[in-house]
Amino acid sequence: MKKYFLFLAIIICTKTFTQELPKNFSDLLKKVEPEMIQWREHFHEFPELSNREFKTGALIADSLKSWGLEVKYPIAKTGVVAILKGGKPGAVIALRADIDALPIVERTPVSFASKVKSEYNGQPVGVMHACGHDAHTAILMATAKLLKQMQKDIPGTIVFIFQPAEEGAPNKEEGGAPLMIKEGTMDDPKVEAVFGLHMAASVPVGDLAYKIGAAQASSDLFKIVVHGKGRHGSMPWSGIDPIVVSAQIIEGLQNIVSRQSDLTKAPVVISVGSMHSGVRSNIIPETAEMNGTIRTLDAAMRLEVHERMKRTVKSIAESAGATAEIEIVTQTLVNYNDPVLAKKVLPALSKAAGIDNVFESHWTTAAEDFSFYGEKAPSFFFSLGGMPKGKDPKDVGQHHTADFYLDESGFIVGVKAFCNIIFEYAKAK
Repeated sequence: MKKYFLFLAIIICTKTFTQELPKNFSDLLKKVEPEMIQWREHFHEFPELSNREFKTGALIADSLKSWGLEVKYPIAKTGVVAILKGGKPGAVIALRADIDALPIVERTPVSFASKVKSEYNGQPVGVMHACGHDAHTAILMATAKLLKQMQKDIPGTIVFIFQPAEEGAPNKEEGGAPLMIKEGTMDDPKVEAVFGLHMAASVPVGDLAYKIGAAQASSDLFKIVVHGKGRHGSMPWSGIDPIVVSAQIIEGLQNIVSRQSDLTKAPVVISVGSMHSGVRSNIIPETAEMNGTIRTLDAAMRLEVHERMKRTVKSIAESAGATAEIEIVTQTLVNYNDPVLAKKVLPALSKAAGIDNVFESHWTTAAEDFSFYGEKAPSFFFSLGGMPKGKDPKDVGQHHTADFYLDESGFIVGVKAFCNIIFEYAKAK
């Protein structure tokens, strides 16, 4: 008899806490989709640069408050965090969107194209959502509104993170994911797992792509200053030419990639993006400065590359009688999709997009500061396609360009993915 009652209790508990989306989920999706598109087009028409998302953050916060969520605003200057406590027991998981735009003059023909002008690091610029952050924001807002309507069915607590300055704070300001984390976003309440999505202009509309393990590269900025000895350009032997030394250093940096790094393990990229030296043709200057980026997809290789760069810069400069210093500044870490977490939630992607529209992609040397959240909790980051049907990926407006374009018809798949992730994660616990 005791065994019978124990068996009955197990059945009752299983039924009580079955983690399934409510039956009216599809109806709720249909209602929220038009609002989501309106939000996206508003954010696209009125974009704001990193750490300057004042109106964007306020609109997000006001909307979340009006739906009855617990809201923290501002956080990390212009960011917003909202908390939804579900009606069923479960873990604390976070969903993240970035909200900032880029200093680009828009060239797309859409009716809601940006005409906003601003200033970036002292220069007049256009402002454009040229990386899909407007879509990320609208998708997460739609997810928050929909989940609020499903609150009694939600397992656990959901933390909605609307993060500023993903593209990097200007003028060496603090910002982005590190500042969100510093101000307690992942600790109050303590987040157990964190998820994010990113629009992909070259992926077919509505498709979902992911990469288990290392998915996106770490990003480090470097500055190298070479000190030589100025002379008349007609007599280079009596000086030390920092421009020639810089050229040798640039070649040496590429040897780190092609001859010193095990590229069968993971890719490495070292690119010099700018070089400044001298004022006229017949003067050998005293100094030269180079700035560039380092991309790696393995944490250990990243540190090895840093050490090789420091040694290379110093040795080449000394061989010419010059001196040089190198400064390396971290922008992002390797964006790593936890394999155990991925296994738990991959069924959610198939439910959202259909099994034939979900695929594992290659890693990429693009970078994302979402990687910092992965230092605090297991993380999973995936891509949502925005390329119109029938388009060739080579012909679409790419990220960070004036022609960047997204097909809005697939945005609802992002909402479905987030919602299904919550319930699939609860099932796997």
